[in-house]
Amino acid sequence: MAKFKEEEWMKGTGELRASTLQALSLAIRDLEDLLLLDKPPIQPPPGTEPPVKKRSAQSAGRVEPYSRQKYYLYAANREKAFLELYAFCFSLAKPPTGRNIDMDTASAFWSVLVAPKYPIMNDILKFIADKGTYKGVNKDLWNMTLEFCRTVQPDLSNYDPDGAWPTMLDDFVTWKKSSNSQPSGAQEEEDQDIEIS
Repeated sequence: MAKFKEEEWMKGTGELRASTLQALSLAIRDLEDLLLLDKPPIQPPPGTEPPVKKRSAQSAGRVEPYSRQKYYLYAANREKAFLELYAFCFSLAKPPTGRNIDMDTASAFWSVLVAPKYPIMNDILKFIADKGTYKGVNKDLWNMTLEFCRTVQPDLSNYDPDGAWPTMLDDFVTWKKSSNSQPSGAQEEEDQDIEIS
């Protein structure tokens, strides 16, 4: 899991022109802000056209801390870039000979990739932890979980029970609806009534 070949690392850092840890750290923070936290994109320096191939890291007399060429491409189509990142993370987390990733790893990735953008993911993660019976995530469940978070409202008001969701997500809906139907503290009130009478 999560291994890069030396050639891949050299190619990636070479394209970024990130020769220091500070530059690499900044590039990662910039992408996190753009793709995960939905912050406004960094604007290219005046007088430049963002997605220009083979552009140097120096523009209009200002030296960029790293080459933001790819960043500007991602900023031009944030949704596509996020979907590429999400698909890449499944491949990165999956064992080389396996077809699934374990639930703990999937949950960790979901908490970083999906939960900041879609609050319903926090409820799904709580359900997974409470239930404790789900062990692995295949590519279909990985993709459908993102689609569920993108399309279903946190209050489940637009959930279609006849939709073709994976079983885990249908189980989540049942769990969430049953936990919403019992007000918090209801059990405590019952216990107090018993003690009082």
